[in-house]
Amino acid sequence: MASRPMRIRAVEKGGVVEVKVLMSHIMETGQRKDSSGKIVPAHFIDLVEAKCNDKTVLSAQWGPSVSRDPFLSFKFKGGKKGDKLTIAWKDNEGESRTDTTEIR
Repeated sequence: MASRPMRIRAVEKGGVVEVKVLMSHIMETGQRKDSSGKIVPAHFIDLVEAKCNDKTVLSAQWGPSVSRDPFLSFKFKGGKKGDKLTIAWKDNEGESRTDTTEIR
């Protein structure tokens, strides 16, 4: 599931860092049925964390109502060009992904 890297863009302007993240995940709700009528098990991201130079700048708990291949956008103060930004997620089946970028 976590084979495709996240697409992360982080740009600092005027002391504020704007972050845009595109994650690859199926985000199944557990309410859909497959072609044979069986319920497709729930499989969704339940925790997302963003860290700038190992300091947490965002922590979010998600549920099954978030769409497939979720897009996340947020802003924070305190980052500067060249700082390391790490985005990590974990899903309800224990799978996880972590990717890092440099703030531009």
